[in-house]
Amino acid sequence: MTMATLTDFNATASGVGGPLLGDTEFQFLRDFVYQHCGIALGEQKRQLVQGRLLRRLRALRLKDFSSYCELLRRDPEGELGELASVISTNVTSFFREMHHYDLLINDLLPRWLEAKKNGGRLRIWSAGCSTGEEPYALAMVLAEALDRTGSKVDARILATDLSPQALETARAGTYALDRLGGVSDERRSRWFMRGEGSYEGWARVHPRLRELVTIQPLNLLHDWPMRGPFDAIFCRNVVIYFDKPTKQRLFERYAGLLEQGGYLFLGHSESMYGLSDSFELVGRTVYRKRTS
Repeated sequence: MTMATLTDFNATASGVGGPLLGDTEFQFLRDFVYQHCGIALGEQKRQLVQGRLLRRLRALRLKDFSSYCELLRRDPEGELGELASVISTNVTSFFREMHHYDLLINDLLPRWLEAKKNGGRLRIWSAGCSTGEEPYALAMVLAEALDRTGSKVDARILATDLSPQALETARAGTYALDRLGGVSDERRSRWFMRGEGSYEGWARVHPRLRELVTIQPLNLLHDWPMRGPFDAIFCRNVVIYFDKPTKQRLFERYAGLLEQGGYLFLGHSESMYGLSDSFELVGRTVYRKRTS
């Protein structure tokens, strides 16, 4: 999901020229989305869901929402990623919330690389990587730190998301030039290859960055195959729509995968206040796992 967030949808654009979303179907979808995605859909989201899912119904050639609900009952995992993509909007950018990257550049990465120089491993997880801007921005500052220090540390970034469309974009690593607004001219020159001909107006991330980033599908509410430990987890603008019990469970699972003293980065509108005793606030939406 950096970020998959529900957004308001113009009521006049939904429900036109298609079936209506009835009470029974909407309640099923609310329960399904909460169970599988941890997102609580309020009644005010009915028109959003109806408008967005009409396109999915047409793509699947289904006649109504009842048929779509039946599809989810038969094959919940097969359609889950598509449903998550339909009802969410991936809002992300390169170097969003720059103070987090400043902390990495000026403090954390130099310290980690020095501590691990004799054969250690460095792992960062972008949980909810969306279309890839966050993990590739992390890869830029990581690669720069490795080059500055001449470090041979085994360093990798794991990037996960639920949305198949977002992951497809992330794997391609190709972005319109107007998506590079947060990237300095120096980094554009160093870490992107500008397209030519039919690819004019596009840029692709450098192979070095792609080597540092592993992109995989993952539902944060389901089992996690990775064992960690991670030095840092970025989960920014993901948990804002989760309810309190879901947030609490997720934060404790993050704590279990972080190194002692590892860092958890949240989004600008998110907080861990009153939700976990495993972390301490050490910066603006930056939390450190407590050492015992």
